[in-house]
Amino acid sequence: MTTRRKASMPLLDESGSTLQSRQVRKRDPAQPSLPFDPMPERIEPCLALLKPTPPKGADWLFEVKWDGYRLALHIHRKDVKVITRGGHDWTHRFPAIVDAARALGVNSAILDGEAVVLDNQGRSDFGALQRSLGGRGGKKASDEAILYAFDLLYLDGHDLTGTELSVRRHLLEDLISPTSDGAVRLSQEMALDGEVLLEHACRAGLEGIIAKHRDRPYRSGRTGDWQKIKCIQSESFMVVGYEQSSSARGGIGSLLLAARKGYDWAYVGSVGTGFNTKDAEYLRKTLDKLKTARPVVPLKGKNLVFAQPTIIAEIEFRGWTHDGSLRHASYKGLREIQDNAAVFDIAERPAPSE
Repeated sequence: MTTRRKASMPLLDESGSTLQSRQVRKRDPAQPSLPFDPMPERIEPCLALLKPTPPKGADWLFEVKWDGYRLALHIHRKDVKVITRGGHDWTHRFPAIVDAARALGVNSAILDGEAVVLDNQGRSDFGALQRSLGGRGGKKASDEAILYAFDLLYLDGHDLTGTELSVRRHLLEDLISPTSDGAVRLSQEMALDGEVLLEHACRAGLEGIIAKHRDRPYRSGRTGDWQKIKCIQSESFMVVGYEQSSSARGGIGSLLLAARKGYDWAYVGSVGTGFNTKDAEYLRKTLDKLKTARPVVPLKGKNLVFAQPTIIAEIEFRGWTHDGSLRHASYKGLREIQDNAAVFDIAERPAPSE
């Protein structure tokens, strides 16, 4: 029996018509042969640099920003591995994605993408993805998750990381049909100006958009070749303690948050909304097991309980204050410890808002 999966939310223009993706081009059979390259065990991912506005010009392509887990699919004949951004093997957590990858009909490939769970309106829902995996520390496998592939790094003996994005996208579009509704789908390039696409994405309740330079190779790290422009800011921070409260649900008034600062930590404020009683009880029980008398950030207070930097929270916020704290922060959920590479680096913080 074929499982029918949810479709992603269509973006509509002012007339109510669906915005179409760029037309898929066919592979050129006359393209030159390339020498054989050994398949790498892992490729450090290219990361998007946060920007306040989309770049301009024909050199940039734009996609929807997905809210989930960054994954790499390694396919070698019928053997498929799912590798997290931090290099952990999560093959057993995404069986539907693995099965769909085997069905692509490719001998060897490495696909870069984002695993998501879609809500009833076709939007990626981070909380739903977490629940499908059993929550933080859960052992469940997600049959609901799908992978939106947005890059192709290796194909049938050829390392593609040195080629420009337009070539890699061309080959990816040939591998995955834009109409696929299976567990591996194409993250489509949208044939729109970046500012127009961002407006539509924000109106539709999406997280934002991604801009990528068409002519650049795949370079690991945050080089600026890829940029993220968000409707609502959301990042991962380390929970380094909590403020006790006798009146708050679960005994937690707020969580204390920190970002990476080189090999150290920088305090970025606290969050006291977004979690329910069940969340608060779990957080307090878990953080109490991680208690430390020596805080990793310079804070003092008789109601503060400090914890070792182990718990990673996804936080939604509206910007930064002049003293470097999050504005209007709200808790979204916990990330796995294996996803610690996603913790926000303070060097990425934009200039303070007015």
